[in-house]
Amino acid sequence: MKLTVIGFWGAYPGRESASSCYLVEKDGYSLLLDCGSGALSRMPAFIDPKELDAVVVSHYHPDHIADIGALQHVWQVQNSLKGTEDVLPIYGHEEDEEGFKNLTHKFTDGIGYKPDEILSIGPFAITFMKTKHPVPCYGMRISDGVSDIVYTADSSYLEEWAEFSKDADLLITDCNFYQHQDGESAGHMNSLQVGGIAEQAGVKKLFLSHLPHFGEHRQLLEEASSVYSGQVKLAYEGLTWEG
Repeated sequence: MKLTVIGFWGAYPGRESASSCYLVEKDGYSLLLDCGSGALSRMPAFIDPKELDAVVVSHYHPDHIADIGALQHVWQVQNSLKGTEDVLPIYGHEEDEEGFKNLTHKFTDGIGYKPDEILSIGPFAITFMKTKHPVPCYGMRISDGVSDIVYTADSSYLEEWAEFSKDADLLITDCNFYQHQDGESAGHMNSLQVGGIAEQAGVKKLFLSHLPHFGEHRQLLEEASSVYSGQVKLAYEGLTWEG
């Protein structure tokens, strides 16, 4: 299983980059986790968007789904040019009716996942955890039967994250605030909180993502590393993990 970071910003994309978007691949199957603002302009460096097999979205804030519309247009235009009628499945929760409805387009099919059930997509089994965020949002644990990746999506601190992330090979966390800041009301975590979760869960590697548009990001790395004994990396476009 291979993960590639395509977008890593919170709220909105920085210059020549994108907000939340991650590509997970195994045995020729390509799964996209979220598709935030700017993702479609960055994606061709890693995969032809028309070659995706499925998409799973955590929630319907623009920094996680803004480029779903652009992705739908890719599939519509390319199907027209090639004389095909391929349909891309896009999985999302149904607690936001309008957001879920927009996942369906001429050549994309919105499919509701049940958060209390395992979702099987290609070679992956995905379990969900409801996060603490101003709107319904779900973190995910993606397993290929050999390795496990946990993606918190957007969430303020919850004790349950440590158990959900237990022994994961990779933990990708929302790290939108520095240790002296409280992200509770915004629905995000700070560097000490995510480092603490990683340490308690015993994960093998930690990626800090959903990064803020202020401060010095190296400080986030230092702060998380002060409480987590494993390897920590700041997310950036093209950062990969394989396991």
